[in-house]
Amino acid sequence: MNHDDPSRQTRLLRRRSGPLATMRTSFLTGLIVVAPIGITVWLIWTLTGWMDSWVLPLIPPRWRPEQYIGIDLRGLGVLVFLLFTLLIGSIARGWIGRAVIGSGEALFARMPIIGAIYGGIKQIAETILSQGDGKFDRACLVEYPRRGTWGLGFIAGPAKGEISRTAALRGQGKFLAVFVPTTPNPTSGFLLFVPEQDVHILDMTPEEAAKLVISGGLVYPPEATRGNNAEKSTESR
Repeated sequence: MNHDDPSRQTRLLRRRSGPLATMRTSFLTGLIVVAPIGITVWLIWTLTGWMDSWVLPLIPPRWRPEQYIGIDLRGLGVLVFLLFTLLIGSIARGWIGRAVIGSGEALFARMPIIGAIYGGIKQIAETILSQGDGKFDRACLVEYPRRGTWGLGFIAGPAKGEISRTAALRGQGKFLAVFVPTTPNPTSGFLLFVPEQDVHILDMTPEEAAKLVISGGLVYPPEATRGNNAEKSTESR
């Protein structure tokens, strides 16, 4: 059988460019547009319902709007949570609030298991939500898990305390704490302490690096933004 038959090639070309091929292309294009919007809306709707189911039972029934308008207002629990958090934050900034919170933390610290759990969660929350330097501010590449293989990571900052002293005593210079996430779930991963000279800082932002990790290497940051990110990375160093 001659695979170079012109008539056969013509039939294949018509098949690929026929109505079914056009419909398939249109469907995939529409799916690319609709899927992100649909998933985003679904996540917001689901998280809103979860928050409502957690917050609304704490509100007395006579104070709920559905008792007067006859319909459930989705998102009311989120609004109540935001207002409550704002109120607690305002109180905590005053000296009375700090005194009350300090007393409560001292009470938790005396409890063997609860104190350790509370202290760990508080430290993680302060690190993630703080506006200072104690957070992932740069993306990098490190040779992991072996030489010649590179892993994408996030720099948490220079090593401190005993780890820093041990590195200095061994004559290995300054170490950086690098978190190497797993794919597609970046909330788990490995904490590595790498010599500063072996850490290759990238121009991409941590947000762009996170998208790359979550997508399994399919979503790369646009080239046009890398120059600005390089300047920001140099300033942060």
